[in-house]
Order: sequence, then C-alpha cells, then structure tokens
Amino acid sequence: MGWSYRKSINVGPLRLNLSRRGVGHSWGNRLFRVTKTADGRKTLSVNLPGGLHWRKTLSSRARD
Repeated sequence: MGWSYRKSINVGPLRLNLSRRGVGHSWGNRLFRVTKTADGRKTLSVNLPGGLHWRKTLSSRARD
C-alpha cells in the first residue's frame, strides 16, 4: 500500500479537506454534513448517537 496524505482544517461549520488529490470542503455539524470531495463527488451524511450513520451520494464525480 502506498503513502497518502490528508489534513482537515475546521473553520466553524466549514471544514476544508486537503489531500494528495486536491482540496475538498464540507459544511455541517456532527449530526448532519454535506461534502464535496476533491474529485467532485457530493455526499450527504447523517450521524446519529449510538454509532448509527447514513450516507447518500448526491452526485458522482465528473467524467473527463
């Protein structure tokens, strides 16, 4: 397995995600979060107490 890099910077409800592929961002809190990844995918996440979570991909990455 190769090396990877990931760093998150929190600015209030906004989180910037820095990775080898580029910069992504997400907005929300611990329960509800909307994310756009560096490759263009958009996801919606809902996290409930007790370890229950649900994730839905809203759009797939753009094809080149």
